[in-house]
Amino acid sequence: MRYTDVAIIGGGLAGSSAAAMLGRACIATVLIDPHPVYPSELRCEKLSGEQLDLLRKTGLADVTLNAARLDGNVWEARFGQLVARRASDQHGLLYETLVSSLRAQIPSDTSCIFAKVSAISNSSERQKLVLSNGQEISSRLIVLATGLNVGLRRTIAMKRHVISPCHSITLAYNVEPVGRNSFSFPALTYWPARSSSRMAYLTAFPIEGAMRVNLMVYREMTDPWLSQFRQAPEQTMLAMMPGLEGMMGEFRVSSAVKIRPADLCVTENHLQPGIVLVGDAFATSCPAAGTGATKVFTDVERLCNLYIPQWLASDGMDVEKIAAFYADPEKRACDARSLEKAYQLRALSIDPGLSWQARRWIRFLARLAQGSVGAIGERLTAGSIEKSIEIKRAAHP
Repeated sequence: MRYTDVAIIGGGLAGSSAAAMLGRACIATVLIDPHPVYPSELRCEKLSGEQLDLLRKTGLADVTLNAARLDGNVWEARFGQLVARRASDQHGLLYETLVSSLRAQIPSDTSCIFAKVSAISNSSERQKLVLSNGQEISSRLIVLATGLNVGLRRTIAMKRHVISPCHSITLAYNVEPVGRNSFSFPALTYWPARSSSRMAYLTAFPIEGAMRVNLMVYREMTDPWLSQFRQAPEQTMLAMMPGLEGMMGEFRVSSAVKIRPADLCVTENHLQPGIVLVGDAFATSCPAAGTGATKVFTDVERLCNLYIPQWLASDGMDVEKIAAFYADPEKRACDARSLEKAYQLRALSIDPGLSWQARRWIRFLARLAQGSVGAIGERLTAGSIEKSIEIKRAAHP
């Protein structure tokens, strides 16, 4: 029997970042995952804004962002018209690269065991894990970070409740320009012209030496459109977004097309002694809404910076301790925002009602106005710089 304070099951984004944080805090931790090298998986492929702020709270930002590609500027198009060019802090990196960068920050004295967990028993004192390699682990706390895998949750009577099946679908692939060396934009966000396209948006951004595209749509997995896209991606894209060619020029899809459907789910009967769920293991998010990494980093930051040190400072690991994490105001607000944004974006994208049509036009006009103001500001700044140079030249011929 191996003894530790915390056993983390799952070495993806949530589990690896938690292991790195707890290891740095000198809390005895064991990370358990089947994969020594995390496999390719279509999940989070860029970080920006609030996600970067949360990542910095974990203390893991520097190494992680060094592995990413910053776009610096993004073009925004609506209804086939370029409406804005704005500064951007998007950092693009493949999910397996993100996980690897976090694992690299796990201290050497934090154990990583590459095996599957075959059995769990939990109580208000100590928890027991049996691994596929025959090892047994006794811990005070189990952090369940198994993402979409529901097998272990079922063994301890936790249930996965689907609240919105196939809420959205993500298509991910690389593109490259034809007949020239690069695209004219550093990054691009393209919003659809009509709700009948059943599309949220297309985003193109630099990642590991390529231009990556994430196309977010609202369809069923049985929709023939998906097969059509696999067979003729360029033609299908242009049929859906007639103005796209004007933004991208001639291009071709240069990689396999990955497709990932996303259900909105919550876990029931999660409040149990000695075990806490983080990230998708607790509740999933919609990739189109872009809140998945925000939820993970919020969960992990609150759990590792606040609750686990408090829990380990006293005996036992009863339900009352665990409940404090799920009731955390920041976590609850983040979960609520994520769910609200998932439904709101879907309705804004495909709802044919007059009120939603009006909102789409309001967003278009607002972005157009912002883009116009920004363009004027850029021209004024450029004019001021040119005038200053002329004055200096006149003063020093």
